[in-house]
Amino acid sequence: MILIIDDDVAVRASLGLLLKQAGYATAQAAGPQEALQLAARQTPQLVLLDMNFSIETTGEDGLHLLAQLKQSYPAVPVILITGWGSIHLAVEGLKGGAADFITKPWNNEALLQSIKTALELAQPVVEIPAGKLSRKPLDEQYDFSMIVGEDPGLLQVLRSIGQISATDASVLIEGDSGTGKELIAEALHKNSHRRKAPFVKVNLGGISASLFESEMFGHRRGAFTDAKTDRVGRFELANKGTIFLDEIGELDLNSQVKLLRVLQDRTYEVLGDSRSKNLDIRVVCATNRNLQEMVAEGKFREDLYYRINLITVKLPALRERSQDIPLLVQHFVNNLKKTYHKQELQVSQKALKWLRELPLPGNIRELKNLVERTVLVSGKSLLDVEDFQSQLQGGSRKLDEKLLPSVGAMTLDELEASMIKKSMAYYQNNVSKVAKALGVSRGSLYRRLEKFNIPYDAQE
Repeated sequence: MILIIDDDVAVRASLGLLLKQAGYATAQAAGPQEALQLAARQTPQLVLLDMNFSIETTGEDGLHLLAQLKQSYPAVPVILITGWGSIHLAVEGLKGGAADFITKPWNNEALLQSIKTALELAQPVVEIPAGKLSRKPLDEQYDFSMIVGEDPGLLQVLRSIGQISATDASVLIEGDSGTGKELIAEALHKNSHRRKAPFVKVNLGGISASLFESEMFGHRRGAFTDAKTDRVGRFELANKGTIFLDEIGELDLNSQVKLLRVLQDRTYEVLGDSRSKNLDIRVVCATNRNLQEMVAEGKFREDLYYRINLITVKLPALRERSQDIPLLVQHFVNNLKKTYHKQELQVSQKALKWLRELPLPGNIRELKNLVERTVLVSGKSLLDVEDFQSQLQGGSRKLDEKLLPSVGAMTLDELEASMIKKSMAYYQNNVSKVAKALGVSRGSLYRRLEKFNIPYDAQE
């Protein structure tokens, strides 16, 4: 039974009819007291809770009832109903344990999808101790063919991915640059019911604020000066499938508002066209930044943060799963055998051991580049330690503490600016190479160059 709590009889009737047509049994309450009495007689599967029951419309009564429901029925998911102008109340509700929020007027399909996802995520999960997890049963149940590794921390991530892939829950993937966030996003899609629909990747760090709407929503010919033909937006390309928004932390505040409206209402408008289009889509985001800190600093919208991280997946850095380095090296070598037709290619055990102990701040991406560079430059069939050593850019990557500024001598911004300047000088202002070496996108690097007033060739 789904419990609908709203003081507006028309809202209750509309929601009741919608849910009945979708096959759900419902009960309705006009206020907190009636709702608690109904819940006491029969524990609901899910609650749809309006945020206001008084003239003041402060939302305090809704938050108070939410707290009562979560205290008495902690396992029952609660979806909040609020007006667009009161999303800050919904954010407070999410902090108080709500599963999701919708805004009035709601989109029926988006609401039903939210209910389905909340009910699926509320199902109890059998916990397996980390030491008892193994790769084989995971591979038998899910398609993780693109992901290499057997580290216990990685296996826990894969198990979570397998469990949540069947839902339409929004997922935020956190991790350092080069840890494989895109592969995890693709694994989510490949194991979902949307696997036959498109998987569209968008690097938000590479899209300027002025082009955001055109890139994401599309435009009609003549919508603006340079719009000489129609353009299909990324959201339309991903409809019925999954959209992967990489580097979500690089998005400016104005674009964040536009993205939030799409994710909330599951509707958008093509530039130059006044008709709204509906979206049936799963959203997966990724970042190597600390979004909670950005929210506290006012650089990332709190409501968007809670909208995109219904589920958060934290990827371990390669230094935390060093036992997987030999597996990854062998994987890269096997691929290079086919690419360069060198079937005799091998890596010595001594080199594999040395690579395991190598600090790799660029994670899997850096390791992959090191292996490929060594194969190409050495020309050997058997790669040894000295072959890899000669290809380490700048010699050993271990940091010499004497080269670091003393504590308090430089701010983080000054340290970042110094590193970018040195990299620009080392790579002779080649922005592509600098971005690759620093593990950021070209768009992200351009913004930092402008931030620190570092000259660069805009035509590069």
